[in-house]
Amino acid sequence: MLSPFIRGATLAAAVMLAAGTAAYAHHGWSWTQDGFFELKGRITAIYIGNPHATLDVDAKGEAWRVEMAPPSRTIAAGFTEEVAKVGDEVTAIGHRSRDESEKRMKAVRVIVGGKTYDVYPDRVPPA
Repeated sequence: MLSPFIRGATLAAAVMLAAGTAAYAHHGWSWTQDGFFELKGRITAIYIGNPHATLDVDAKGEAWRVEMAPPSRTIAAGFTEEVAKVGDEVTAIGHRSRDESEKRMKAVRVIVGGKTYDVYPDRVPPA
């Protein structure tokens, strides 16, 4: 039988490992390609929530997931559920997944209705 100290330490280590794994899974850019990628299509769903705001986009019959910034940063850039709706045309600029079979990208800029939203202004490609 394990002592209460060892059980507590083991439980604490397991919780820290799980939390670290979850944070690693959805943060960072390591899962994306280095070069910029542009996706054009029609919005099929909008989500402004944690851990990141997302758009689902139909691009020439392919369903894409466009990840944006965390909600506070996305909203600070001016992008809210009121500025876009399902069916709107969208251009997303950012980095696509390294796994090209995965139709997913991390956007730094989103353009809807002629208005530009830089959700990661420090990462926007040079003009």
